[in-house]
Amino acid sequence: MKQYLLIFAIGLLSITMNAQDNTKKDWDVKVEKDDAGELWKAIDARPIPAWYSDAKFGIFIHWGPYAVPSWSPAGTYTEWYQKWLQSGRIFGNNNPDHNAIPEFQKQTYGDESSYYDFGKKFKAELYNPEEWADLFKRAGAKYVVLTSKHHDGFTLWPNKQAQNARHFKWNAGDIGPKRDLVGPYMDAMRGAGLKAGLYYSLYEWYHPWYNAAGEKFVKDHYHPQFKDLVNKYAPDMLFADGEWERRDDYWKSGELLTWLFNESPCKDYVLINDRWFKGCRHKHGGYRTTEYEVEGMEGDRPWEENRGMGFSFGYNRDENIEHYTSPKALVLMLCDLVSMGGNLLLNVGPSADGKIPVIMQERLLQIGSWLDVNGEAIYGTRRWNKHCQWSKGDTHHNPKEGKSYVGGNYILQQTVDPLPGKAVKEAMFTSKGEAVYAILPKWPGKKMLIKDITTAPGAKVSILGLKGNLSYKKKGNGIEIQMPQYDPNWELPDYAYVIKISKVK
Repeated sequence: MKQYLLIFAIGLLSITMNAQDNTKKDWDVKVEKDDAGELWKAIDARPIPAWYSDAKFGIFIHWGPYAVPSWSPAGTYTEWYQKWLQSGRIFGNNNPDHNAIPEFQKQTYGDESSYYDFGKKFKAELYNPEEWADLFKRAGAKYVVLTSKHHDGFTLWPNKQAQNARHFKWNAGDIGPKRDLVGPYMDAMRGAGLKAGLYYSLYEWYHPWYNAAGEKFVKDHYHPQFKDLVNKYAPDMLFADGEWERRDDYWKSGELLTWLFNESPCKDYVLINDRWFKGCRHKHGGYRTTEYEVEGMEGDRPWEENRGMGFSFGYNRDENIEHYTSPKALVLMLCDLVSMGGNLLLNVGPSADGKIPVIMQERLLQIGSWLDVNGEAIYGTRRWNKHCQWSKGDTHHNPKEGKSYVGGNYILQQTVDPLPGKAVKEAMFTSKGEAVYAILPKWPGKKMLIKDITTAPGAKVSILGLKGNLSYKKKGNGIEIQMPQYDPNWELPDYAYVIKISKVK
């Protein structure tokens, strides 16, 4: 351990704070020692690149053999199809039937069928990563994360570890597409100016070595496979997952990250998340992650909410229009998360042929149209001294009550369609330098009162997307803004409106 820590400490001295420049800075280690050991102190001290805190909006991609059946009861994860099939259990919203997947498999593919048959049927014949990259860029995203391997163990790149102990080929290079899917993705995203990340699952549900005693799975599978992925593609970020069953004395992720930060081809810039061993989330690693949650995280550590447009990450044919988050809700969700200091990693699930479903394309372009006008209030901003302004009423909302996953339309109840007696967020705030942005879920009428704000001399108030300044006056502990008469001919997306206050004390 001392040897690893010494190597790691030496490597930390050469890490750049921002992948976009060569500025080198020192920092203090301020993490209490726990069961993870001293090594995680050094890992936790590694700074988060500035580009990530500025980006705010990224795209998640779940794609693999589970896209062949692309079905599970609405309210559940289709990428967990193998687990639902072989365990005879399922969880999610709407009290799903435990026999739903086995019955679907039998009726659709026959008694003798297996999940592993889907590897050959996963052809990706229409896969066009340049088309993906163009869509994501038009959506206003700044980074993308592709599932290189999910919990089923199928790798989207040619990898020899993917077939060890299984005694059959289980990677995109040998079956199904019979080509590398990760390399073209990396090239396309970077060619479009997007940061290119990779998701990687530590564990695999039914790998013989994982469910056996000893360290063989970690020593001969997890670590060498992870290194193969990183050495081949040198990603900008790594989203680990599947860590929750075992602590780091089994995973030895700390030792693997020592290699990543000191010897790998992306050692000087790679960003990691917080899913590396049981109990790691929100405590250790890089940026923090939440999943289908609605509350922000405390502290100064960058964090990210990841979720689908519906209730699944993998494409789910059982989801209808009512299961998809509306474009207004997606925009308001992004604004809400950013106002709390977070990022949004919004998922798309391509079909087995490699096409992104049209409704997902439409949603992304709708978000992009709003960001084209109002991106100044999102990109490069930071949390203000309060994240929102509530109306009168009960501010306690509990959209998760009785649910496994909170659908994206929860934000509508908190903004424009409240339950009886409930308050709404009249404005959500972000800041950049001296400026504060008030993001309004709906047009306020003739006047808008922003509470608890003091303008500095020379402050100007305007609406993003419109020319000219608005008049305002001090009122109580805030300012009252005179709003213009709303004009339906304005080229303003009506998902939300942004007031910019140029100088705030």
